[in-house]
Order: sequence, then structure tokens, then C-alpha cells
Amino acid sequence: MRVAFSVVTAVLLAASCSCRLAPAGEAGDRTIVVWEQEDAQVFPYIDSVFEAFRKLPGNSDIRIIRNHYGTEDLRQQFLTASIAGSPPDLLMSPSDTAGIYSIAGFILPVEGVFDLVKYNKPVVEAITLDGHVWGVPMTNGNHLMMMYNKRLSPTPPRTTDELFDFCRTRAKALKLDYCMAFNLGEPFWLMPWIGAFGGWPIDNKTPTLDTKPMLDAVSFTVDLIYDKKFVPMECEYNCTDALFKEGKVAFIINGDWAVSTYRDKFGEDFGVAKIPKLSSTGRWPTPMVSGRYFMLNAGLSGPKLELVKRFVEFYTNEENQIGQVKALMRLPALTKAAKSKVITDDPILRASMEQILVGKPMPMATEMRAVWDSVRPHLGRAVNKKATPAEAVAKMQSEAVSKIKEMAD
Repeated sequence: MRVAFSVVTAVLLAASCSCRLAPAGEAGDRTIVVWEQEDAQVFPYIDSVFEAFRKLPGNSDIRIIRNHYGTEDLRQQFLTASIAGSPPDLLMSPSDTAGIYSIAGFILPVEGVFDLVKYNKPVVEAITLDGHVWGVPMTNGNHLMMMYNKRLSPTPPRTTDELFDFCRTRAKALKLDYCMAFNLGEPFWLMPWIGAFGGWPIDNKTPTLDTKPMLDAVSFTVDLIYDKKFVPMECEYNCTDALFKEGKVAFIINGDWAVSTYRDKFGEDFGVAKIPKLSSTGRWPTPMVSGRYFMLNAGLSGPKLELVKRFVEFYTNEENQIGQVKALMRLPALTKAAKSKVITDDPILRASMEQILVGKPMPMATEMRAVWDSVRPHLGRAVNKKATPAEAVAKMQSEAVSKIKEMAD
């Protein structure tokens, strides 16, 4: 619990100056308080499922209170409320904060409450730590893919050799300054290439950053900018997004969260495919895969726990999982729903599912936070030619080890 105390204390100290403790809401046995950090466009779907649950026989007196927070605010508010003894019943959240909540004892392990066999295995693995599962999956994905403009490239490249050949020839014929874009300085976009070179950023809870696969992945990224000149330098997320929307690049590596926006803009000219296989190794890039989850307040028990369980099972049943695909273009976590014709008959959703199958679960160990915070600045230094790739990965490793030690002291 030393790590838990250190992590939670650090977050609370950061939060105490700027975050007001929000009331969780009424905590009666027939009231369910849910906190979420979704985009506003998702609210109508969420509320429609909440209302459908209330219309079930015997549920008319149930109140469901939904409170919205920004991503960081949700984390800070939940930690604060849990220590104060007034947390919500449920969180709707990605898995990356579950490690902090679990070691602090603020969320309930769910393997003894729910039948998790019916959910896709990788999305369950992404929220498994120390032998326990810490959330019930609502969606499957949150992963990167190759997206392309069919007006510029009617078919996607299957290998990096094919991609680079397009960049050298067809892109120039189309008068494109660059052939593709992705968020080069953000570690999340580096992860697929680490896997393609045969590595991963963490082994259980130990950083593995000063390794040949990591060096190769950083060198590969730098080479795309300076030697090949296939991607723009100093172009963060909004920049890459704009280049793709404006037809200035043929390809973008982006997450499943962007699919509906691009589909609305490009219509039939929008395509999705797996990130091309790395020709030099013969391996597919391995984007991190997780999802969005229901996390249960650790204090739930008795009738209240049974009510929350019924609600979560209803929200993630086959009908609602398929409804979620139709409304939000988010892949389901339920194995049975993943076989729906809604997905198999849709080329974009089918390609998204194919990408998931070669991805790897996102580590939820709290040590991964130290990895993110160590990789980001030194990847940026390598990308900006302020450090060599070898210098960058050595610094990543030493800083990650140091940060993890600080968490435990």
C-alpha cells in the first residue's frame, strides 16, 4: 500500500488547489450515481440506455444520476471523493486509471460478481492486475489504425514497403508534401512500432525502454521525418487531423474515436485498414488495445450491489452492445455482439476489429504512468534532433526507474 498511498497523495495534492469536491449524489439503495468523462455527442446514447433500464418492470422508482467530468477532473474527483467517503457507485472510464484506484482499494474486483467469460478476452486482460479484474468492459478498442483517403489511395498498403513506395511515387505525382501523418511526439503512437520490432515498453511492472526494439522504433520514427521525409515534423494531434481532413496527406494513423468524424466528412471515400506490416521484421504493428469500462465503488454490497450489477449487465447486453455500434461506431466488448452482421458487413468496423486482433492489451500497472511520463519528453528530444535515439532511450529507462522508485518511497 506504500505505492498506493504515494500515488493517491500526489494526485490529491495536485487536485486540492483547483478541484472542488463534488457531491456524489444520493446514495439510497434505489439510486445509482454514475460519473463519466464522455464527449457531449455520446450523452444522448448513454441517457437512452439509462432510461430503457428504468422502464424495465419493477424499475420505475430507480433514479440514475449522471455527472460529467473532464478526463483529469474525473480521476482527481474520484480519488478525493473516495477518501472523503462519498464516491459515486459507478465510473464510466478508460482503463488507464484503474491501477491507481485498485491499489488504493477504491474500486471493487469484479471477477466474482460478473461472468467475464462472455466478454472479449483482450479487453478483459487490459483491466487485469495482480490477479484481479477491475472493471466490466463496455467497449473494445481505443486503438490506433491506418485510415486513408480513397481519392488519393484507392487501396491501403499492406506492408511498409508498399507504403513507402506510394510515398516515393504516387504521393509526388499527387503533389502531396507528405504522404502520411501521425502524432510523432506522443508515446501512444510509438507503441505499435515497438511491438513490430519485437518489444514492449514494460514487462509486468518493469520498464523495458533501453532495448533494441525501443531503439529501433525511435530510429524508425526519426527516419520517417528526416531521411525519408514522408511525415511532417512538429505536427501534433490537431495538426495531423487537419492535414488528413484537408486532403493534404493520403494516410493517417489515428484512433477508433476519430472514425465517425472522418466517415461523416469523406463518406464512401474514407477507408480503414491495419497499420501496415513492418517489412523489415515481418511483424504487424501492435497498437495498445483497451476499452471503456464500468468500475464499481469498492463500498458496494448487499441490495445496492445487486442493483448496480443488474444495471451493468443490462447496459452491456447484446442488444445494447449492438445499439452502441450503430449509434457511436464503437466496437462491442461482448463476444457474441462482435459477431453481429452490423460489424461483419461494415468494411470499416471489420477492419477495426482486425486491427484489434493484432494489438496488445494496454498495461494497467501503475508503473506504466512512469513509463508514459519518461518516454514523452525524450521521444520529443529525439524527434527534434536534440538527442540521438540511443541517448533518448537510455534516458527514458533511467527516468522511468527513478520515477517508479519515487512512487514506492
